[in-house]
Amino acid sequence: MSMLGWLDRSGDQLTFYVRALIWIPRTLRRYLKEVQRLLAEVAFGSGGLGVVGGTIGVMIAMTLATGTVVGLQGYAALNQIGTAAFTGFISAYFNTREIAPLVAGLALSATVGAGFTAQLGAMRINEEVDGLESMGVRSMPYLVTTRIIAGVVAIIPLYAIGLLSSYVASRYVTVLFNGQSAGTYDHYFNLFLSPADVLLSVLKVLIFSVMVILAHCYYGFHATGGPAGVGVAVGRSVRNAIVLISVTDFFLSLAIWGATTTVKVAG
Repeated sequence: MSMLGWLDRSGDQLTFYVRALIWIPRTLRRYLKEVQRLLAEVAFGSGGLGVVGGTIGVMIAMTLATGTVVGLQGYAALNQIGTAAFTGFISAYFNTREIAPLVAGLALSATVGAGFTAQLGAMRINEEVDGLESMGVRSMPYLVTTRIIAGVVAIIPLYAIGLLSSYVASRYVTVLFNGQSAGTYDHYFNLFLSPADVLLSVLKVLIFSVMVILAHCYYGFHATGGPAGVGVAVGRSVRNAIVLISVTDFFLSLAIWGATTTVKVAG
């Protein structure tokens, strides 16, 4: 793709994103029932995803795994320099700021986002989107903006469950597997767990969710080429979402904690 073509595609995406966000007030007034239906789909899934508990199940499984790794590696690294008591600090610091938000964003992309791309892509291929427009129903707010609202509303409790799961996993692997005193772990965990960090962590996830859903809806809404084109759209949307999450996480972390911090280890 030439530079001009890349700029044209980027401008098209940006226009799509702005239009989708502008429709939020009208969507809340006219399509609230559709938002409620999508909320249940986002949280609990449908079809095969519903069998494993939907996004909730995926979120818990992924954060339990990453929380366990944080506890194991944090204790092993600190124990080599005689500071294993600070493992609670590692959990409170890294799970909150980086690990849990990234996992939540990736889980949302792999489950909800990919599903949205497939749904909208199938509707575009089958000319259902054009059918809505012919009946006087604006497809952008009904199909895209409703999904943005549902995803943002659902991600807050989902992320709270995921963050708690990562905390629990890190604590139990440190206390039960490595044999550290529960009192020692809890003391340093509570000492370094800042409420401001938790709120900023939620803010990061909200930004991730908006970006992920916008990217997935864009590729689904503009899918072409029959059923095979839907698969291509899903692949492109997932790759795009992963890059967006990684790059945005870097800049958000730099902006929020780059020059200052809510944690003071000494002094």
